[in-house]
Amino acid sequence: MELIFALVIGALTTSGVYLLLRARTFPVVMGLTLLSYGVNLFLFASGRLSAGQQPIIGSTEIYADPLPQALVLTAIVIGFAMTAFVVVLSLRNLADNEDDHVDGCPPVKPADNKQEQEETGK
Repeated sequence: MELIFALVIGALTTSGVYLLLRARTFPVVMGLTLLSYGVNLFLFASGRLSAGQQPIIGSTEIYADPLPQALVLTAIVIGFAMTAFVVVLSLRNLADNEDDHVDGCPPVKPADNKQEQEETGK
């Protein structure tokens, strides 16, 4: 169980970082979302992986720590607000610049490159 949980956290984090390094807006938003899911699962795992246990100290020998659960709940709300803000920001960038590149410099198209070569004579 712990190995599968660790592999899922690693896969979410790896794919989130990979998508963050893309040059388009939508993959960056998806990368932030996947990375926040990985961090939330990591925080949740820090409170012990025990199903059906009480979150009250002293009532049983094995208990679930309620602090990571509260942190994850707060992180979910903040992550949703952040995702909504980034989506609106990317839509505004798309409307203003008519392009969805993150760095602001669209790649040179082959047709534009041929025109430059013809103009310079090379």
